[in-house]
Amino acid sequence: MLYSATTAADKRARLRERLASGDTLLFPGAFNPLSAKLIQDKGFDGVYISGAVLSADLGLPDIGLTTLTEVAGRSQQIARVTDLPALVDADTGFGEPMNVARTVQALEDAGVAGLHIEDQVNPKRCGHLDGKQVVDTGTAVKRIRAAADARRDPNLLIMARTDVRGVEGFDAAADRARALVDAGADAIFPEAMRDLAEFEAIASAVDVPVLANMTEFGKSELFTTEQLADAGVAIVIFPVSLLRLAMGAAERGLETIRREGSLSSELGNMQHRARLYELLDYEAYNHFDTGIFNFTVRTD
Repeated sequence: MLYSATTAADKRARLRERLASGDTLLFPGAFNPLSAKLIQDKGFDGVYISGAVLSADLGLPDIGLTTLTEVAGRSQQIARVTDLPALVDADTGFGEPMNVARTVQALEDAGVAGLHIEDQVNPKRCGHLDGKQVVDTGTAVKRIRAAADARRDPNLLIMARTDVRGVEGFDAAADRARALVDAGADAIFPEAMRDLAEFEAIASAVDVPVLANMTEFGKSELFTTEQLADAGVAIVIFPVSLLRLAMGAAERGLETIRREGSLSSELGNMQHRARLYELLDYEAYNHFDTGIFNFTVRTD
């Protein structure tokens, strides 16, 4: 009832344990707290909080317009409703190294289990857009050092994302990944890899977990989780998938209203009221204090 009974510290420790096990962990992207509860209900390993999704939810393009306050606020809303570890996209850290340090502590306070900082210039662009620019290695290293130094819980996962592959090629991306690990990164997010061989090469080049971004309509092919596990990938994210599915269904529903005048034909595609109440745990609220919460839970 209300929020997760699992502390943020326990979620972080559990994530570290799972990564050390060698399992490949699956982190679908939550576009709101309710979808995070659904991800947990379906038995996934963690929840991803995408910067692109947060931007889209605000009606904005993913070009660095969101603020630390907005990201930290949504991260807290999502992290606190699930027992799963939450990994959040912290963009470039919202400024210079001191801003990166503040970002880390704000997101740590929000209850996330990990975050990633990228090496694009400010303002950043979506990782699968053309025309990206990256900072020099020295600047990227300073960001990660600042992030690692700022955390108070040593189990908070500091992940470094590099977008060098799409700008300078694969060899430069591998070199950048190694430099970021030396700077203190606990994991590497190599963006826009072209094939499984590149994921495997990155995993071989560093001695920390590697993340694969399986975003639809992007630069990378949509490999299966089994293929990625065989390539040595430790975490697979599906950052925008649930938002795309939900918005596709919403468009079809609105078109049906226009065309048919009602949504009777779409009822079979909707989440039933009873299922929504189950996810929200209405019964627990009902039994918490029958002197106050004395409503009857409908199942029709």
